[in-house]
Amino acid sequence: MFDLFKPKSDDDERKSWRERLADGLGRSREKLSGALTSAFSRRTLDDETLEALETALLTADVGVAATQHLLDDLRQRWKKAGDDADPRTLLKAALADLLAPLEWPLAVSDARPFVIMLAGVNGAGKTTSIGKLAKHFQAQGLSVLLAAGDTFRAAAREQLAVWGERNGVAVISQQGGDPAAVMFDAIAAARARGIDVVLADTAGRLPTQLHLMDEIRKVRRVIEKAAPGAPHETLLVLDANTGQNALAQVKAFDDALRLTGLVLTKLDGSAKGGVVAAIAKQHPVPLKFIGVGEQVDDLRPFVAAEFVDALVG
Repeated sequence: MFDLFKPKSDDDERKSWRERLADGLGRSREKLSGALTSAFSRRTLDDETLEALETALLTADVGVAATQHLLDDLRQRWKKAGDDADPRTLLKAALADLLAPLEWPLAVSDARPFVIMLAGVNGAGKTTSIGKLAKHFQAQGLSVLLAAGDTFRAAAREQLAVWGERNGVAVISQQGGDPAAVMFDAIAAARARGIDVVLADTAGRLPTQLHLMDEIRKVRRVIEKAAPGAPHETLLVLDANTGQNALAQVKAFDDALRLTGLVLTKLDGSAKGGVVAAIAKQHPVPLKFIGVGEQVDDLRPFVAAEFVDALVG
């Protein structure tokens, strides 16, 4: 079972969040940096330079639409700034402007309980992210309750149960029951106990599994009935390694659930972080949190400027 609580190594302790993010985006940055150094060595935006930059952006999973947007933006910035401008700085500014609308921190309102529903495909990291999010809210002085809506996967329930036991967080679960009923019970329990935040896990599903998408719509409807105005946040957990397929997931789950935000996990060195730019251009749902590793504090709110620095260098 995945262990959120294993001790950090000395190297982990010495590294700041920015360093861990830079490590996590190392693969993408390496490809971009090499192309940028070569492309901009002449400090001009000729066809050869733009072609090399286009290839680098596409390789980093930025996607066709976002790549074209960035190249057009870069041309305009270059014209305004003149030949003495630093192309890397101009590209970072263009990318930061593209990603800025995704920077929308999650704020817990006065609603009690404040219900956060999490969805995603199998293996995206929902259950682990819930453990990290619970710790995040506890650090703000908020009480948390977990709803184990993945009723058919024993490992998911066990993982939540272990986290709850070690941190004094209640977990509402059923074995093989109706996930919507778990949500109803969890909200009732949270209301009775004066809990601030309910984190509602759901079973992993592919957007193409229509019957399972219908089921998750039902889960949302039950949450709405159990607590008017809820869910107050509906988050899709995405694995950064899925590349451009992340766009299809965002669209499908947004159509089904009316997403309010995204959680991007597994930016651990093998992922191509440019997919964030593709999402910003084609389906801009706020990116609430990004995760770079296995530890509890390896999930943090998304900050566009930090991300761009780590991605471009």
